Amino acid sequence: MKRVLTGAVLIPLVAGLIFKAPNYSVRLALAFVAMLCLSEFLKLARHYGAQPFQLVAFVSAAWVVAGDPVPTAPFFLAVTLLMMTLAMRGGRELSASVPTVAATLLGIIYTAVPFRLAGNLHASSPHWLFYVLLINWIGDSAAYYAGRLLGRHRLAPVISPAKSWEGFFTSLLFSVPLATLYLRHFLPQPPTLAFTIALSLAANLAAQVGDLAESALKRGARVKDSGDLLPGHGGMLDRLDGLLFSVPVVYLAVVLGTAARVHW
Repeated sequence: MKRVLTGAVLIPLVAGLIFKAPNYSVRLALAFVAMLCLSEFLKLARHYGAQPFQLVAFVSAAWVVAGDPVPTAPFFLAVTLLMMTLAMRGGRELSASVPTVAATLLGIIYTAVPFRLAGNLHASSPHWLFYVLLINWIGDSAAYYAGRLLGRHRLAPVISPAKSWEGFFTSLLFSVPLATLYLRHFLPQPPTLAFTIALSLAANLAAQVGDLAESALKRGARVKDSGDLLPGHGGMLDRLDGLLFSVPVVYLAVVLGTAARVHW
């Protein structure tokens, strides 16, 4: 029940922000959410023996999501060199310096870059961002309830014993056609039907892989949830793990389609 109530409160708020707020306000909101996800990731990293540079991580992630100009490879190189210098001069255990730098950098890329791309999708059209969210919301809910009611065959028993093949296919069955219909109906110049179906399928698969990836992180850290911020869902990272993988897939498709100047 908590899961349903949390969704009933959050979905209208998120939809209102996406369709009513200007792009920079959306980017600031995405940066805030990224900070929450990053905080939970850094807590998980500590279970692996890392000692993340929190200030570097939060400042860098905020710039990645909402900063201008857009961070490029030199930015990430500079951040890495800064952390390596701090690790050598900060009195930390040298044996923990590599895991610390690697975990901090991974946290920035894993949580911040997808939210930057989400802001870019919103700038292209609010419908693109809502489309990705729709794939995740529908797919996650369908997999959850199908797994509880019908789940018999374990999808990844070592990583996440609760996930089932029944939930996996039900997620595809519901999210792909509904998301396809949404994009075809609401986007002013939608892609072709074949392209939209293929993209919806790829985005759903990416979301489910993202879910498994975050489950693997929690399994290695020996924790059940990344946090307890959202009643019935766990932490923010638990709720948005699929989005971190599906947003880049959709963004890449939009960029390639625009660059090729083809009729989708």
